[in-house]
Amino acid sequence: MQLISLAAAQTPTDGVAGWAAGLVDTLGGPGAGLAIALENLFPPLPSEVILPLTGFAAGRGTLSLLSALGWTTAGSVAGALALYLLGAVFGRDRMHAIWARLPLVKVSDLERTEAWFARHGTKAVLLGRMVPIFRSLISVPAGVERMALARFTALTAVGSLAWNTVLVMAGYVLGDRWDVVEGYVGIFSKTVLVLALIAIAVYLGLRLRSRDSRHRRAR
Repeated sequence: MQLISLAAAQTPTDGVAGWAAGLVDTLGGPGAGLAIALENLFPPLPSEVILPLTGFAAGRGTLSLLSALGWTTAGSVAGALALYLLGAVFGRDRMHAIWARLPLVKVSDLERTEAWFARHGTKAVLLGRMVPIFRSLISVPAGVERMALARFTALTAVGSLAWNTVLVMAGYVLGDRWDVVEGYVGIFSKTVLVLALIAIAVYLGLRLRSRDSRHRRAR
């Protein structure tokens, strides 16, 4: 089948979408994989743009749907492995040393977090791949905790395939209306971010109140 260029009408030429479209148009499946690998390493690059755009490209015949899913999942795994290795190299001892110098936190808090990850790490890695923002960050504690590499890779591949399939298929079905997906996923991403910020604010507020109470009792 003759390849159809993504430079046709209704194809973006500017910003992240234009950059991703150029990669897919030039390199096909490997270009989509490269874009998603970079999205994992630099979360500000939006998967909700890159993946539906890749599905749109598959619908136009620039690459096959199987290639779109395979390469984007391979790119997700490659980016996640890079962050996993960063966590593994950074190491637990160095993390503890830095944590101990931070205000309003205790080493015991980090130890509890490590214990939680030890109990729920499998679910965290699998489901975290389907949550914007956390899909990249979850790889770092997995590396710090030295989760078995084979297990981490398998969980990342399964979770990434699920997330990628939803967004690639959305772009494939919507065609030149692929950008509709960005709006819905963007709302989801903002909701997740707001909830995370609220949780952090509540935690810091409770920590400050606890510290003030200890100071008053010490007097």
